[in-house]
Amino acid sequence: MENILESVKAAIAGVVLSILFALLLALVATVAPLGETARQVIAQTLKGLSLAVGCFLFFRSEGGWKKGLLAGVIFTLLTHLSFSAIGGSFVWSWKMLIDLVLGLGVGVLSGIAAVNLKKA
Repeated sequence: MENILESVKAAIAGVVLSILFALLLALVATVAPLGETARQVIAQTLKGLSLAVGCFLFFRSEGGWKKGLLAGVIFTLLTHLSFSAIGGSFVWSWKMLIDLVLGLGVGVLSGIAAVNLKKA
């Protein structure tokens, strides 16, 4: 149960950071226009960074890859729901699958790193 709670906390922290980063990116885009491809790459990078920070903040003990896997799934679903609500449309597309794969990968790698770096 503790593992699930750590994963949920990490995912929620990641979502909050992701929304803050999205607001910052929107502010930057008003000052310095970004191309669509650049904006998408930056947004994905910031989402990955948000999830990684959440994992480093809340993962404490063994099983980092499992916690990261769960956090990645929760994070992906919550960010999709949050940004869909903000954008005013809820659409499932192949981009959601890409987000899920990236969320899983970042979650697993961040979970492994988080628990192992805290041991050192």
